[in-house]
Amino acid sequence: MDAATALRAKLNGGGMAYGTMAFEFFTPGLTALLHASGCEFVLLDTEHSGVGVETIRQQVAYARGLGITVWARPAAKSYAHVATLLDAGVDGIMAPMLETPEEARELVEWARYRPEGKRGCAFGFAQEGYRAMGAVEAQKAANERIALIALIETKKGLENAEAILATPGLDIGWMGHFDMSDDFGMPGRFEDPVMIRAFEGLAAAAKNTGKTAATADADMTFMKAQVERGYRCLGYGTDVAVLRSAMSRGIGEMKALHG
Repeated sequence: MDAATALRAKLNGGGMAYGTMAFEFFTPGLTALLHASGCEFVLLDTEHSGVGVETIRQQVAYARGLGITVWARPAAKSYAHVATLLDAGVDGIMAPMLETPEEARELVEWARYRPEGKRGCAFGFAQEGYRAMGAVEAQKAANERIALIALIETKKGLENAEAILATPGLDIGWMGHFDMSDDFGMPGRFEDPVMIRAFEGLAAAAKNTGKTAATADADMTFMKAQVERGYRCLGYGTDVAVLRSAMSRGIGEMKALHG
């Protein structure tokens, strides 16, 4: 079983997973560095980063054989955006601003082969690691490997979270807490009772549907609270935030050496 299939099975079986999100440093060594640091997954962003499918194709190629799972967030909720990333070889899709069970069903249709969905057929290319595979074998392997993530980051998405996560073929509900707090008119106020209810609401929806609640941040106090609420898929910040934090701390410590 490959790493991505094993990770999806672990999460769907109630296990934990740890990784990060990348927005900026799409270098040849990124996935190897993250894997060496203990990341089980990396989520590559195309919504806010401005990078295109060629960059994602390269990152998938660099990750091949390392044992790290590569997920991606498309720039928009459309068949073309989702299918293009999947054909580039990513192991999962995070759909931004997912708000209804109808959108969740569309995502499943776009991303899974029959009988689970209606994804267009193309075999033996990047999505299979260039291995020659029969159609039935390739479809079955892809349906077992691909993780589908609903990014819940609006009030409407939260209201429909349980119906979204109940969608067959949908695996993860990911709390986008910055956008969520902004939609509630309290950007960054994560300790507000309204936001606490939002975090608890997604956790409850995941528990009730047997799916996984996920989120990402570098604040361990925040993340500890989410773990206690039942979140099982955890991202440690972003590539930019982690480097900025580490560099700021290191430079500050060096300046302190001179009094």
